[in-house]
Amino acid sequence: MNNSGLVIIGGGVIGLSSALYCLRRGMAVTVLSRELAADGSCASGSAGMVVPSHVVPLAAPGMVQTAMRMAFNRKGPFSIRPSIDPDLIRWGLKFIRHCSAANVSRAMPLLRDLNLASRNCFVEFANESGNPFGLVQKGLLMLCRTTKGWEHEKDFARVAAQAGLEAQVLSSTEIESMEPDFDMDVEGAVYFPQDCHLNPAVFLQRLESEVRELGGIVHRVPESVEVQCTAEADRVVLVHCGERTFEPDQVLLACGSRTAMQAAKLGIDLLLQPGKGYSLTLMKPVQLPRHCAILTEARVAVTPMGSTLRFAGTMQFEGHREAIDRSRLQGIVESAGRYFPAFKAGHFDFCRPWYGFRPCTPDGLPYLGRSQRYSNLMIATGHAMMGLSLAPITGKIIASLAHDEDPGIDIGLLAPERFSAN
Repeated sequence: MNNSGLVIIGGGVIGLSSALYCLRRGMAVTVLSRELAADGSCASGSAGMVVPSHVVPLAAPGMVQTAMRMAFNRKGPFSIRPSIDPDLIRWGLKFIRHCSAANVSRAMPLLRDLNLASRNCFVEFANESGNPFGLVQKGLLMLCRTTKGWEHEKDFARVAAQAGLEAQVLSSTEIESMEPDFDMDVEGAVYFPQDCHLNPAVFLQRLESEVRELGGIVHRVPESVEVQCTAEADRVVLVHCGERTFEPDQVLLACGSRTAMQAAKLGIDLLLQPGKGYSLTLMKPVQLPRHCAILTEARVAVTPMGSTLRFAGTMQFEGHREAIDRSRLQGIVESAGRYFPAFKAGHFDFCRPWYGFRPCTPDGLPYLGRSQRYSNLMIATGHAMMGLSLAPITGKIIASLAHDEDPGIDIGLLAPERFSAN
């Protein structure tokens, strides 16, 4: 046993980003991870989007009604498995309470600032590393098949512009000029030029490589081994991982959707639910777009990654159920064909489905900051569908907190234990 500096429990995109920025500040860092980057963490099969445009949290007006309507569609993008789990019930009641205009109003400026700062981090990292993960700065198209959907996106474009984001309303003819070699059946779109996309698996691999190059230690933790923390008074004094024991100066919990389980071992009540998402990647698509896109009515993300094309979507609340719902995958496939006529169901026959669990909070804002209970414990999770997008700025903020510095962004709304007492 020896002094281990910062011990990070969780080696996904949040944990590795935090490790990177802390190492760059001269800290000793040890990462305990269930999976190595090459194995495929939660972010590796994601849509790979960096999205300053995503300034509205998951908990927003109308979300409950929309979710209830979608829940009865076996192929729809949203579902919730009926359960008497008290944690899910508590989370659900808090979520319903936060689906309000007030929640959106307070969250938007913060999500804007975090996303724009994180985008800058991605650009810096790409420039420093030679961009092996293929960061593409061409923006995002919000594609709409219906007049109703397009009108809704136009309304949001006005809101985004008022928030200081770039947004352009495009007709179908203007979309064709941006995507001349890609057939679409859409009414119109909103274009967000500040958004980007990349290959998330390669990004994770590059993160882990740089962490190791800077002297960080990354331990793979088998599923059979439990990570335990020992606390005394207001500090975490030991971290046990199988036969290894670490004596940390500081600890970061960044285990994604499983962070609540780890926090509970320390007596911290962290309201968090896993939202399962799926993706299918075509290795040889019949057509390849130049921009990433979201099929707005279907809630499916579409991302070109080199010569491949990824379709990602769904939000299933059913705990950590390790099973593939084929009907949800079929919904993604059918949505692709509705928006893009050249794509047929048979094109997806040999795609290997991927799924991961997004950590979701009741108000749609991450948990990011120091614990109120333990002076040397930090928590970073709950980024939902923006885990990749917000990872670099999260890591940068963690590095500032680890040095007892002001992170430069007011993160008061992100207090990890904000739901513990009520």
